[in-house]
Amino acid sequence: MTAADTARYDDQDDTPLTGYAVLAGTFATGVAAFTAAVRARGVRPPRDVPPWDVALMGAAAYKASRLLANDKITSFVRAPFTERKGDGEAAEVMDEPRGKGVRRAVGDLVSCPFCVSVWAAGALVCGYTTVPRATRLVCAGLGAVTLADWLQYAWTWTQQSVE
Repeated sequence: MTAADTARYDDQDDTPLTGYAVLAGTFATGVAAFTAAVRARGVRPPRDVPPWDVALMGAAAYKASRLLANDKITSFVRAPFTERKGDGEAAEVMDEPRGKGVRRAVGDLVSCPFCVSVWAAGALVCGYTTVPRATRLVCAGLGAVTLADWLQYAWTWTQQSVE
């Protein structure tokens, strides 16, 4: 990808298209490698995925993505690719990507819970395919934390409404 290609896409010339392509290729390669590995082992994907499992994995992907992209305790993962810009709601932090190329693209990824959720969901689907009981347990734990978060917000809102 040339600078001219990037300029035609982004007049600010700061979108790391090559880095995004590397990340997309990494994701696709991971899916292909996983598929080949499970086929070679004779593992068959589930015939059906019940709606309850989809909801459970959705709640888990949501929480896993928030933990990685916004939690203070995972700052060490984001630090090489982002810089702290401030505090968000509920003790979350707001980071912005830094650097150029792949470093910037990774910074964009790990600072965006919507972006991370795709990777988290991919990992959960892989787990569900090979070890569904263990994956359900992990999802149940993350889902419980999601519910606890919502209850914390409800409690805070209730307190503020009374005052």
